[in-house]
Formats: sequence, structure tokens, C-alpha cells
Amino acid sequence: MQISGLKYGAQLLDLVEFPYAPFLTADATKEQIQKMLNTYKKLVVKPFFSGGVGKKGKAGLVRIVDNLMDALQAKKELYFAAHQYGSKTVTANGVTFEAFIPSDIEVYFSITASTIHRKPVFTISPFGGMDIESLSTDKKQVIWIDPFIGLKSFDITNALTDTGCPEDCISPLVQSLPKLWSLYDHYGLTTLELNPIRMMKSDNKLIPVACDLKAQFDQDNPAWKRLGLPSTVFQSDVTPFESEINQLRTYQGQSDVLELNPNGAIIPFMFGGGANSAATETLGSSAIFASDFGGNPPYEKMYAISRIVFKHWLAQASVLLIIGGKANNTDIYVTFKGIFDALRDHIAVFGKTPIYTVVGRGGPQLIKGMFYGKDILDTCKLPYKMFGYDTSMIQVLEYAKAIDRWWREQGRREYENKRFDA
Repeated sequence: MQISGLKYGAQLLDLVEFPYAPFLTADATKEQIQKMLNTYKKLVVKPFFSGGVGKKGKAGLVRIVDNLMDALQAKKELYFAAHQYGSKTVTANGVTFEAFIPSDIEVYFSITASTIHRKPVFTISPFGGMDIESLSTDKKQVIWIDPFIGLKSFDITNALTDTGCPEDCISPLVQSLPKLWSLYDHYGLTTLELNPIRMMKSDNKLIPVACDLKAQFDQDNPAWKRLGLPSTVFQSDVTPFESEINQLRTYQGQSDVLELNPNGAIIPFMFGGGANSAATETLGSSAIFASDFGGNPPYEKMYAISRIVFKHWLAQASVLLIIGGKANNTDIYVTFKGIFDALRDHIAVFGKTPIYTVVGRGGPQLIKGMFYGKDILDTCKLPYKMFGYDTSMIQVLEYAKAIDRWWREQGRREYENKRFDA
């Protein structure tokens, strides 16, 4: 669940009284747009996308205008703009007209849950903007946050000083940025990113002004509901695969999926948030989708999910990956039975597709589940490798990546030519 832009991001920033650029939405009248032009001289016109969509500036979808005719032309061109974001093409539904804030610097600031530190971290740089990802380490600082203490002013001061931030900007930023920790911590956010923050001069003072925002929420944390945002805010373009899977939300257990790369080669059945984060990060573009099928789903749900997955992706995949940590309450036998029964039934209807199965799992009835999967894979004469909970999850993921490369380069050919037994 993500949002981007100020149309709804402003509602978050209002909660902690963090300044943001004044803006108008697509239904603004010509008179309102002209009045804003008279006040701020320039406007920034951006397309509005549902869900969290970034890289608009790099894609040429952000326009700076200084007159009404150009503002209306930008609205016409961007209102339904198509944008290639990741592996998806998304379509805008409206625009925003934002006041242009003159500034000598653009500050990047984010708070996110780090998979490396296993705790929140903030990233800050006075060299924000479109090229933040390519900045060298001396121009940005990543500092971990003690969740019991929160964002400390002296950490922000030290980080800004170390990155060469102008001295007159440091104090205003140190006074304002700690407010964002309250927003992150109180409303179920997993990521909060402001890029850029521009330094507006007012009465001989500098005021940090947010000019864009991206936020990601933990759907399982009900704190986000206190924001009162409409559920449609989080809806991005949904693929047919995502739509089918998400219809199963009414059942026990989790079932949300996010299609990552429709040209990928690894089908990842992920169980648990840790597996989702680790697998998505480690597998990269090889993973067809991200998922979390944990929460002890019943057999009927796991079977239905698996049938949908195999219908959409089995024909193109090289690896079937079942990955998760050591479960506390998820019955491994039940989930494995659902997956492997669906694989068997898919093969019975559509014929066998050569695929290599890699399992890394732990939890109740693990051995029974592994033997059940082994029997079906042996019957179908499909190759596999199974790891228990005592094997590192990252090691299993790296093994799956290596098998994917080998299978596509030579393994499938050797298997089809019967050069090895499954």
C-alpha cells in the first residue's frame, strides 16, 4: 500500500505541521491557476497516479510553467499520461499544480525499515532530486534510529554537516525533520520519503518545504486507518493475475501479491514478511511476483492460489521456489499439500512443463510436508532440492538464483534429453 505526491501526502504532513508546497488539483479553475501564478510566478505540473509511483521526473512527466496557457497545455498532456514504472505501464488520472519554491539546495530525506540493520534508518542528503540514487556515499548519510528514542536532532546535525550542507540550512532542518518520526511511527508506515525538500526564504528565515512525498504502509498494521484516507488512494493498475489472487482475501491467511516482472523466471511462494523482503531484494528481476502467503492459510485457499499461479506463470518459469522462515503457526503440510496438489492437477490438464523446485522452509509438520511434495515431484519426474529451517534463507535464495541460471542455460535441455534423473 503506497501513495505518492502531495494530493494525499499533504494530509499526512498536516498531522505533524510540516510545511509543503501549496497546490491545486485537476479541477482548479483558470482563475485559481492564474492566482497561484501571480503569487508564485511558476508552477510545477505533475500527473497524479494512484498508488506509489515514482521516477516521474526522469520520465519527463514533470513540467515547470510560468503562464496560464502552458499550465493548461501541460494539464492536457499529462492528465492521462502513460508511465513505465518498473515492469508495469501505469496511467495517470489527473494532475496537480504545485507552487514552485525557489531554493539553493534540494534536500532528500527518508525513513524506512532497513533489511540490513533490522531497524528503522533515515537517509539524508542536501543533494536531493532526480539523481539521488547515484550519489556517492560522501554526499548522503544513512543512520539507524533507535525505535525507543526516535529521531535525534544531533544525528541529523552530524549527518548534514558530514555531507556539506550549507550552515544556514542545518538549523531549520534540525528543527523540522524530527516531526516526521512521529508520522512514521504512529500511522503504520514502513517508508516515508520527501524528495525534494526545498528551503523557502520567509522574513529572512529559511523554512523547509516538502515538494513531493512518497509513503508506504504496512497493511497489517491498523494504525494507517486513522488517517482516514480513501481505500482507492492505494489502488494502482492491477494486472489480471493480481486481481485473481486478491479475490481470495476473504479467506484465512494472507494472499496479496505484487507482480514484479512478467518476464521473470522464478515463481516465488513466499511465507512471512521476512521472506518477502529477503526474496524480493535477493532475487531482483528474476522473481515474477512478490507475495506473502503466511498466516496459516487453509488447504482450499493455498490450492486456489497455486492453481492461479501455475495457470499464469508455469509455462515460462524455470524455478518453483517455496521460501519462508521457521513458522510458528502455519501448518507446513497443509500449505505444501495445496501447492503440490495444484501442480499435479495442472500437469494432468495441461501436460508437464519442466521446472526445478527449490524449497527452504521450517515449521510444524515440515517433514510430512516435504515428503508429500517429494512424492508428487518424483511421480511427475521433476527435479528438486529441499532445505530445512537450519539452512540460511539467503543461502537458499542464492541457490535458487544459481539453479535459474543453470536451468535456462543448460539444465532444462539436459533434463529433456534425459541426461540426469529427477
